Amino acid sequence: MYAVIETGGKQLRVKSGEILKIEKLNIEPGKEIIFDRILAVKDNEGLKIGNPYIEGVKVKAEVIEEAKSRKVFVYRPPSKKAIHKLKGHRQWYTKIKIKEIIVGG
Repeated sequence: MYAVIETGGKQLRVKSGEILKIEKLNIEPGKEIIFDRILAVKDNEGLKIGNPYIEGVKVKAEVIEEAKSRKVFVYRPPSKKAIHKLKGHRQWYTKIKIKEIIVGG
């Protein structure tokens, strides 16, 4: 059984017990979060696709941590001049563990 959820402007395919890194949510570690923007769900009955979301399906997850990922460098090479631009940033993420997918509840 799996579901496709929408969070942080991205679509993610999730299964029960999976650990994911998603866009930062302002939730403390150890707390539970419920995703209700479900785009598709596959279970024993078959595949259900929402228009745009499916009613009555939820995904429960637990927040493990909030942290910064590795540094991403952006390099702009010079064009006709000897000016080099090197920038970098570290993106915040939230690590979650999917507890269960609730269909019809």
